[in-house]
Amino acid sequence: MKTNSLAAERRNKTILSVVLSIISVIYVLPVLTVVLNSFKFNTYVKTDTFALPTGEMWAGFSNFVKGMTFGNYPFYKSVLYSVVITLLSTALILICTSMAAWYITRVNSTFCQALYYLCVFSMVVPFQMVMFTLSKTADTLHLNTPWTIPIVYLGFGAGLAIFMFAGFVKSIPLEIEEAAAIDGCGPVRTFFSVVLPMLKPTMISVGILEIMWVWNDYLLPVLVLDINEYRTIPIHIQYLKGSYGTVDLGSTMALILLSIIPVIAFYLTCQKHIIKGVAAGAVKG
Repeated sequence: MKTNSLAAERRNKTILSVVLSIISVIYVLPVLTVVLNSFKFNTYVKTDTFALPTGEMWAGFSNFVKGMTFGNYPFYKSVLYSVVITLLSTALILICTSMAAWYITRVNSTFCQALYYLCVFSMVVPFQMVMFTLSKTADTLHLNTPWTIPIVYLGFGAGLAIFMFAGFVKSIPLEIEEAAAIDGCGPVRTFFSVVLPMLKPTMISVGILEIMWVWNDYLLPVLVLDINEYRTIPIHIQYLKGSYGTVDLGSTMALILLSIIPVIAFYLTCQKHIIKGVAAGAVKG
């Protein structure tokens, strides 16, 4: 009886492993397709999409060179603007939302509760509902540069960040902060000296998620920024067009590969922190 139970359990695990392996291959297939086609000439990208880039299909690194030198807008500027926007936006979101979540959780007034639920509600509001008014508002307030657009990202990224930070703050014993207050720490010093170090797991988790979102975002920069002067990497890729709207798919795939390599490497390096941060933020007070 016990032997049959163990055999059934092993069989179920084997079936589950096979199913999950198939699902993993399906998810990896688009990335693999980008890698294969980034080394093919444009003609073969259209006709032999899933074939290996061998023989006359092999384009080497010419697609990468062509993509980075296409048009009159240098690719290094797009990389620079993407890095600046991503780092500034992530830093602003982490600092502001962690402080807001701590205040909301500890004060716990009616106003703070309403503010918390408004932040959570913002997570389910479709971007398309506000994108036209957002574009007009950003132009009016001069938030249409790489150095000011992080303020816009703060508004859209605050919901998830406050939700995760508030969940973690509830698990921090209040006695620790009371002891800091007895030792003479004010609210600001208590947060930065006591609370912020304990928020590290959630900080890393939220930071990774925000970096991946901002780095890959196309719609918000194209609506807010002056794309003739400021182009992020997704916008630069979108403008790889020749005459009559023709697109060099080989060069497009090459630049897509260059853009996703940093994110994939960053995610694989920090994925364990995402799991820790999500689990910590799920704790109920």
